[in-house]
Amino acid sequence: MMDALETAEIVARLKAIVVTVEPEVAFIAKYGGTVVESVPGQPKSQFCGIFAYTSHVSLEFTNGAQLDDPAKVLEGAGKHRRHIKLSSLSDIAGKRCEDFLRQARDLKTDLP
Repeated sequence: MMDALETAEIVARLKAIVVTVEPEVAFIAKYGGTVVESVPGQPKSQFCGIFAYTSHVSLEFTNGAQLDDPAKVLEGAGKHRRHIKLSSLSDIAGKRCEDFLRQARDLKTDLP
């Protein structure tokens, strides 16, 4: 179980990385967490989400099944989505979150 401060630090760090990767994003409170739209006001531009749980923070990718993941960092077996469970700040770098965020941003599927 993580404490609230560590959870908040992980969420804040992830949001900072998202803004570095895609400066014009919109953070939308939804589904009990935060979804990220690369084009504000365009729900189809959602490429990831950040969700806090009692034992970890989950960085979820809308089209995660399409991401290049030779080291098998991503979890999940659904048709589209994949996620990374983060239990500490060091997991952000250790599990290559910025790389996956850049890949997810670059997919840009289903946009007009």
